[in-house]
Amino acid sequence: MFKRPEFSLRNTIFIRLVTTFVLIMLPIILLGVYTYQWSIRTASEDISKTAVSQISFYLGDLENEIERMKLLQYGLLEDIDLNRIAITWETMGDIERMEKITSVLNRIYSLQNSSDYIHNVSVHIRPIAKTISSLNGAGDFEGDRYRAIRADFGGQGSEPIQWEGNLFLSAAKPSGMKGREPLFTIEIELDSRKLRQALQQFNTYPGSSTVLISGQRGSMLGSGFVSVLDSETQQQLAGIADGGSGTITLEDERYFVSHAYSDRLNMSIYRFIPEQIVRKPLDKFYTLAWFFAAGALVIIAVYALSTYKFIHKPLLKLVKGFRRLESGDLEQAIAHEANDEFRYIYARFNQMVVNLRTLIDQAYKQKIMAQRAELKQLQSQINPHFLYNSFFILNTMAKMGDTDRIEQFTTQLGEYFQFVTRNASDEVTLKQEIHHARMYTKIQELRFSRRIKVRFDELPAELERVMVPRLIVQPIIENAFEHSLEKMTRDGIIEVRFELSEEWACIVIEDNGDQLTDEELRRISSAIAHEDDRSETTGIVNIHRRIVITFGEGSGLQAARGKLGGLRVSIRVPLREASTYVQTADR
Repeated sequence: MFKRPEFSLRNTIFIRLVTTFVLIMLPIILLGVYTYQWSIRTASEDISKTAVSQISFYLGDLENEIERMKLLQYGLLEDIDLNRIAITWETMGDIERMEKITSVLNRIYSLQNSSDYIHNVSVHIRPIAKTISSLNGAGDFEGDRYRAIRADFGGQGSEPIQWEGNLFLSAAKPSGMKGREPLFTIEIELDSRKLRQALQQFNTYPGSSTVLISGQRGSMLGSGFVSVLDSETQQQLAGIADGGSGTITLEDERYFVSHAYSDRLNMSIYRFIPEQIVRKPLDKFYTLAWFFAAGALVIIAVYALSTYKFIHKPLLKLVKGFRRLESGDLEQAIAHEANDEFRYIYARFNQMVVNLRTLIDQAYKQKIMAQRAELKQLQSQINPHFLYNSFFILNTMAKMGDTDRIEQFTTQLGEYFQFVTRNASDEVTLKQEIHHARMYTKIQELRFSRRIKVRFDELPAELERVMVPRLIVQPIIENAFEHSLEKMTRDGIIEVRFELSEEWACIVIEDNGDQLTDEELRRISSAIAHEDDRSETTGIVNIHRRIVITFGEGSGLQAARGKLGGLRVSIRVPLREASTYVQTADR
């Protein structure tokens, strides 16, 4: 049986069209997002590479500069006048001492002026307890400074020494005796201001900063906003490899950080560039990207609305029209104002409904006429059977001279044929049909009273007004008399009873005849179940066909072997009363 398809929102054409459009737009949107991210990544990589290249180049120059300072420093260690002061100071006169100190100062001044990164050059001569400085001249021995810098002396290569936040380069003249302190040390103090100024040149972007971190203690020189780094930030910086870049957060702002490291100086330079600097050139693109995303959403919404309005709603209207058509509504018509393809479809649908209504009216009327003609034909085939038997009974009574029963019999027979032959509706109430069947059994009892008994139950009141075709019960009882019990000499029984369900009424006629074989029962059941237009339409098959023509599928006759041992015939008709049936038949 055809099952109407169930439609839900998720399997409609509208959702599929919108989903398809979104899937088409999605790669474009993803491409835009990818392009934006790629632009940011590329810009940040380019800026980072440039920053790393600049600070690496500067750090290389600083290495060379410090290496040159160290060479000059070691050259000063071999100065003759300086060595004489340290060794023969006690033997010199005042004038010679002044000349030698002046000579050493001149060498110190020359060393200081050799580089902008040198703030001060000092020579600490421990044997004579004097310190000669390019800033302060000859003075008392600065023991604390000497000892502090001497404690850090001995670093690898050109690594600066850290003391009190400043960077120093130190060289010592050995005394020549094991275990004794050097004769003197030469100390170069790097100019922190000049170093900061050099670092400042990298702060080309607003809000950027550069930091130089030297030595194990992490002495730091910063230019820009960074002056102090906490331990957590320093740990993050330690995770950025030499020549690489990373991203950290300082004071709730993100920065791209580039790193360059000098192994010879044990020194790192970190350059901080605000992330917004990288994004700023892409702000317009970012804005355009948002406009593009918003535009895409608007396009999807407009497409969805237009698809819903111009495709989904007309299709939904057509689907509803077909559903009403399935429900039997043949009076509908779909209107459509727009001059598009749906207007043509709706016009064809409306014309189809009109044609279908016309065809159904024609077919229904033809079917009713054919049914009435066939019922008349079947009824005419049934009536002669009883007529033949009636004459036989009347003949038998006349031979027996039983005038009283002849009078009773002819009265009942006249009433019987009046019911059969009256020119009225082909349908009667079940009460009338059962009354006619009872009258028939009384007629037959006049003939078989000694051999056959009929047990006829009372008709339930709720079945009295049920409409049935005429002559459907009496022929079944007649069949039991003539074919099942006629040859029995005694104790023949026919039972007529009624069964009732919610929608059906069932009239059961059963006998205890002993002539019914299994083969005969199969033949009767097969004739009922497989009757066709070319088969002979008499007897039980005639009754079954009349009922089916009148009431349709589910009604009719069923044959089986009963509990009494003979044939059991069940007549099944729907529970439709007279008024209801008349309205249905007149439709």
